[in-house]
Amino acid sequence: MNEYINIGKLVATFGVKGELILKHALGKRTTLKGVETIFIEQQKNSYLPYFIQSSKAKDTDEMYVQVEGVESKESAHRLVQKNIWLLDEDFRKIAGKTAPISLLGYILIADKENVGPIEEVIEQPHQVLLRISLNGNEALIPLHEETLQKIDRKKKEVHVVLPDGLLDIYR
Repeated sequence: MNEYINIGKLVATFGVKGELILKHALGKRTTLKGVETIFIEQQKNSYLPYFIQSSKAKDTDEMYVQVEGVESKESAHRLVQKNIWLLDEDFRKIAGKTAPISLLGYILIADKENVGPIEEVIEQPHQVLLRISLNGNEALIPLHEETLQKIDRKKKEVHVVLPDGLLDIYR
């Protein structure tokens, strides 16, 4: 089964030939070079493939994207505000190594205990929240300079020191 990673959302049309502006969390100025397909979430958990005709970087968190079959501003407009997903292997090719979103799928280690895989990375202005499942409950773990011990990219682990009792709330 394919694993999809949400990288952002289409936020606007650009020009009259169907180009779209993709606001992404890839953590660097980038294009979709080497990626053939993006998946647009038309309905919840329904990912439709769109073949990429071109993409070019706008800045560190936006890029211009042209997809096959969308050739006018009107046809592009119906895709605005839709979430964009990539296959996990494509995501790993283009995501910035230091971007918080690159921690998806890593194992969270708190006080030398394996807590579970990171299922979502939520970026907020002053901290990052890591969503994990703990005993069937959704747990949000804050990640900032006071809680982060180290990131082991070889083992795909994030080591944290958490405030006493934080995990007990979710158990």
